[in-house]
This record gives sequence, structure tokens and C-alpha cells, in this order.
Amino acid sequence: MSKRYTTLVTVEQLDSIQNSSTCVIIDCRFSLADTNQGEAHFNQSRIPRAQYAHLDKHLSSPIISGVSGRHPLPDVQLLEKQFQLWGINNDTQIIAYDDRSGAIASRFWWLCRWLGHEGCAVLNGGFSAWNTANKPLETDEPISPDRGNFTRGQPLVSVIEKTQVLDSGFCLIDAREAERYRGEHEPIDPVAGHIPGALNAPFMENLDSDGRFLSTNDLQKRFNALLSKIDNKQLVHYCGSGVTAAHNMLAMAHANLDPGALYAGSFSEWVAQESPEFPVARAN
Repeated sequence: MSKRYTTLVTVEQLDSIQNSSTCVIIDCRFSLADTNQGEAHFNQSRIPRAQYAHLDKHLSSPIISGVSGRHPLPDVQLLEKQFQLWGINNDTQIIAYDDRSGAIASRFWWLCRWLGHEGCAVLNGGFSAWNTANKPLETDEPISPDRGNFTRGQPLVSVIEKTQVLDSGFCLIDAREAERYRGEHEPIDPVAGHIPGALNAPFMENLDSDGRFLSTNDLQKRFNALLSKIDNKQLVHYCGSGVTAAHNMLAMAHANLDPGALYAGSFSEWVAQESPEFPVARAN
């Protein structure tokens, strides 16, 4: 495999490399409403040779009530070991996909970069794009791969902590839908609104009507309009729990823009403790 994919791949590109010994496919299908659904669907049918990554079990740490957000970052040593169990080596080309507009697969993509592995891309259009193209599915019992020898390297992405969020040198970008950002509707977290000073860039607006990412030019226009408002501050992304924020970061990386840093705890961590230190704004 000569070309390395680091942001997005098409169905055709995945089809051309999926049988390569240096390619590992990760199925990230997941539903917040039914956390067993994604794995059940994976066990029924999947892109051939795919391994399953569970958002709660593999891509997050356990929640600490009253302290953490809903999807804390996983322990790096456990994640490194899990990469090995998925058959990943340091030269592996990883392709991640989901059935949630790329939201969960983008989290996986970001975690790869967090572990210092750049060779990961998200399947544009996800599982539905593969099905729409009438590509084959695997329905037999999943086969565990030979263990890989992956070792983590220096992070390729930056993370900021809760105590740093209101630093005057940062500009926050909230990836949630506008109604949640404005505090008009909050279906999950105990408090509605957004972190003061944050701008809103709903992650679903990275996609076209077919659920595929916009063109590089359109993504550049979208994010350059935001970047023009931040006065040379460092961009910091967040969302409800640190998952869909990665979608905006992937979109920026695909558009050849610096995606900035992630506030991984995100709004659910921000409001986990009531304190005047962590104020909430509404409407904008």
C-alpha cells in the first residue's frame, strides 16, 4: 500500500485497500440510546475484516460522577493494548467507520492522533455509503486478528483541561446543534447553555445532504469564516462529551487547516460541578 490516508477515504479507496495486510478496519457504530446496539449490528454484518470499537468500553474511561464528563478520554496504556488486540502495528493504515455521520469514527480518528498514529482515516459516508455502493458484507462470526505490536508515540494533537478553558488566549468552538448551544433545549446534561465566549459550529453542517463531508473548498470556507472571528487565539473545540468535537477537527484537518486543541471533558464536564468558577451562558 503506497498511499497513506490521514483524514477521509471514499468507498472506492477502502475497497482497493481493505484486503491489504497493512490495513485494519474499525467499526465504531454506536447509539447513545442503546449502547449495545452498535455491537449487535456489527455481529450481524460488517465491512469485511472489520474489528469493533465500543465508544464506552474502548474509546472512553469510566465516568466519575460529579467530576468527569460523559466520555472521559481512555487510559492511554489500555488503549495502546487495545490497538494491539485489534491487530494494529505502527505502520498500519486504519480506516474507521460508523453509522452516525462520522461522529464516533471521528473520535477514533482523533484518538489515533492522540497516540501518535497519523495513518488513520474515516470512511466518508460511513456504513450506509458502503451499503449504497452494494459492496460485500461479512456475516460470519468475527475473527480475532493476530496481535499487533503497536506502541504509542508523541501526541499529534493537544488537549486542554477544565481549569484552562477560560484562558484569554483560547477561542472555544462548540460542535453541538444551535438549540443546545443557545440553551433552548438540553436532552442529556443537567444544565443548558454553553461555555461563555464560545462560538457555535454544529458538526452536522460539515456534511452534505447525503451524509458525506463537504468538499475541501467548502470546508475551508466554513472554518475560515470562523477563524476570522477569533483574533489569532488558539482554537479549542468542545461539544457535549468530547466526541462530536472531533468531527469538526477532522473536517478542519481534511480542509488543510490547523484543527487546534480539544477540551475533551467538554460541556458535560463543565457542568458536572455547580460552581461560579464554571459559568454557563445562554442564547447568543
